Amino acid sequence: MRGFMKPIAAVPFAMLASLGLSGTASAQQSADQIISALKPSGNLASGSTRGIKLGGGAAPQAAPAPVARPVSVAPSAPRVERQAPARPAPVAAEPVSGPSVNLTVNFPSGSSDLTPAARASLDALGKALSSSELANFRFRIEGHTDNVGSRDENLALSQRRAEAVVAYLTSQYSVQAGRLQAAGMGQERPVVETAPQTPEARNRRVQVINLGT
Repeated sequence: MRGFMKPIAAVPFAMLASLGLSGTASAQQSADQIISALKPSGNLASGSTRGIKLGGGAAPQAAPAPVARPVSVAPSAPRVERQAPARPAPVAAEPVSGPSVNLTVNFPSGSSDLTPAARASLDALGKALSSSELANFRFRIEGHTDNVGSRDENLALSQRRAEAVVAYLTSQYSVQAGRLQAAGMGQERPVVETAPQTPEARNRRVQVINLGT
C-alpha cells in the first residue's frame, strides 16, 4: 500500500453495484450516495437487506438429554502430559456482511496520516453517519491495502488507518465512538486480484459496513 491514491480513480465496483450506477463516476461520493448505500432496505436482524444474507434464521433446537449407559472400567493407564498446540500468528479480522460502501481515502506512503483529499472523502462520510437516516446504526470501518509489502506490515498499517478514520469521524463530526469499530484487513480481501507486489489503487480502500442497531 505505497504512494498516494490518484484522485481520478473511479468509484469502486461495490459502490457502483449498490447504487445501480454504471460507467465512469467521480472518486468522491456525496453524503446522500453514502446514505443510500448504507441504509438498510429491510431488517438487519433477519437478514432481509438488499439481498445480503446476514446469518439470522431459526434458533438451533436444544439437543436431547444424554442417556446414562453402563461403562466398563479399564485399568488406568499412565497419564501422558500433552503440550498445547502453538497459537497461530495474528490474522486479519473476520469479514462481516451488511449494507456497505467502499471509499477512496488517501494516505501518504506507509503512513496513517490523513491527506486533504482523505479528509474530503471523510467529510461526506461524517455527514452521512451523523444524518437522521443512519444515526441509530453501528458501523465497522475496515482498512484494506494492496499487496505491496509484507502481509504483517500491511495488516498493521491497515489497522492504523482504520483507527485514524474513526478518530476523525469522532472528533470532527461527533459520531459516538461506540458506534464505530476499526478493523484492519490488510491485503487479504482485494477487489482486484493482482500478481504479488503489484500496486493497485482499487484495493487500497476503506470499506464501511452497517452492523445494525
